[in-house]
Amino acid sequence: MSHFPNETRYETVSYRRCGHSGLVLSPISLGTWQNFGDRNGFDDGRAIVRRAFDRGVTHFDLANMYGPPAGHAEDVFGRILREDFPGLLRHELVVSSKAGYDMWPGPYGRGASRKHLIASIDQTLKRLGVDYVDIFYAHRPWPDDPMEETMAALAQIVRQGKALYVGISSFSPERTRTAHEILKREGVPLLIHQPSYSMLNRHIETGLLDTLEELGVGCIGFSALAQGLLTDRYINGQATSGRSLDPHGTFNKAVLTPDNLANLRGLAAIAWRRGQTLAQMAIAWVLRDPRVTSALIGARTVEQLDDSLDALNNTAFSPEELWEIDQFAREGGIDLWRRISELWTCPGKVESHFLAVRRRPRTG
Repeated sequence: MSHFPNETRYETVSYRRCGHSGLVLSPISLGTWQNFGDRNGFDDGRAIVRRAFDRGVTHFDLANMYGPPAGHAEDVFGRILREDFPGLLRHELVVSSKAGYDMWPGPYGRGASRKHLIASIDQTLKRLGVDYVDIFYAHRPWPDDPMEETMAALAQIVRQGKALYVGISSFSPERTRTAHEILKREGVPLLIHQPSYSMLNRHIETGLLDTLEELGVGCIGFSALAQGLLTDRYINGQATSGRSLDPHGTFNKAVLTPDNLANLRGLAAIAWRRGQTLAQMAIAWVLRDPRVTSALIGARTVEQLDDSLDALNNTAFSPEELWEIDQFAREGGIDLWRRISELWTCPGKVESHFLAVRRRPRTG
């Protein structure tokens, strides 16, 4: 059945230009990393997507390995597109996907080679049931795969009409500059970079944001809530819900130290004075920098989604508030997030337990 969207969905959202491109994105984008797997009901995912669109969210972020199992998020979102967003409604959405992590057995099932990327985009389009995606990313750098080959494959995907734009994720400033120059020679602009960014992981402030501004490339920060750590559920020391209770999830409880919890309580107190939840302030804080095009969030329920979207009700910070936040949101204050970010950016150092894709075998 088709969705009949809210007719006023665009009236209260200020869309943000993506770098120097002609594309604008919603300030909050909905990701599908862990909430569109086979442990989550289809109806729940459908309700979240519908509600997000009704509130002005136009950008929906996927990857071929999202699930679990890998591919399931694209299968689910493809069904939602067919049943709820047919015809012209599809053109009101920006749908993005990525490739690079483990997807099928053998040497070609992961990486940034032309072989892997071209096969991946074809599989993605089939799962989504669309002729093209709006943005297609190289999901992570692979130092053993030539950058020239990776960027040439992305350019080929654009020229074939399988993606309108291309992006990269978790590249260092130096790799970003190289990717931009190679794509420029190919006649295809680099639209966007997707790094991790939150109050507890501020590594992009030491070079990457400056590089993106210089190059005219957009930025969408993922893990704006630090996988749920920047929510009110952890400030008392132990959560009653969320990813930390999921035995199959990626949340590392090692971050729940007394010092880190004290920082969370300090941030939560500032948010309370602003009339926000900690999650709302964390999202608004990511968006305080005009170089950030969008903050990428996940949601397990419609209520959680609404709480996050309400961050847009108050995105202004006084200099005094920003100074006070800095006392609790210092880079390195939660070292694990920086270590994980460095591993994503320098994949030669990645340990196997960070790369593991929790998925069951699938065919097709």
